[in-house]
Amino acid sequence: MFSLQQLFGKGDRFFELLEASAEEALTSVQLLIRLLNTTPKPTTLDDFVFSRRKDKRLTEQISEELVKTFVTGLEREDIETLSNALYKIPKTVEKFAERYELSLAIVSTTDFSKQADLMGKAAEAVVALVRQLRDLQQLERTKELNDRLQYVEGEADKLMLVLLKDLYSGKHDPLKVIIVRDLYELIEKVIDRCRDAGNVVSHIVLKNS
Repeated sequence: MFSLQQLFGKGDRFFELLEASAEEALTSVQLLIRLLNTTPKPTTLDDFVFSRRKDKRLTEQISEELVKTFVTGLEREDIETLSNALYKIPKTVEKFAERYELSLAIVSTTDFSKQADLMGKAAEAVVALVRQLRDLQQLERTKELNDRLQYVEGEADKLMLVLLKDLYSGKHDPLKVIIVRDLYELIEKVIDRCRDAGNVVSHIVLKNS
């Protein structure tokens, strides 16, 4: 089997674009963690909009490169699938930030720190996994990183049950219960998006190792 690296070398534009997209997804998550931990809260969501638009441009650029490039080392469908999976991360983060800002008067005292920590770990794992595409023969390393990501996602699911148990205990205002549950679910979705991107990388590496 010939080396895919000879065809899809380290200088290949797709590696650079996919890594940039993964890093932008991490940036958006870091912005959200900062938002949740900052007092007083920022009055604008411009940073989230900028991050999501930047990742959108990267996604469009990947699509354009696929049209212009005759031969790629990875299957075109795999590149496009991963690109779209990565873009969904900052898109979901921005949605959370919008809902959070709208409901700030009600949720300002809600502690999202544990979920934020898991979200950060998930996004960091995604960046590491995408970088791993440069060495498709390192299947064990990819498996290790994806297992770590799956573990984070499982921990997030368990934390969600604990948080919902408290939320449904009857000691909270009904309106706050609805709003906080919506925000909990959006954070969970961010982590799920990270998991999805990790699964795509694992599939690509497994198929080409």
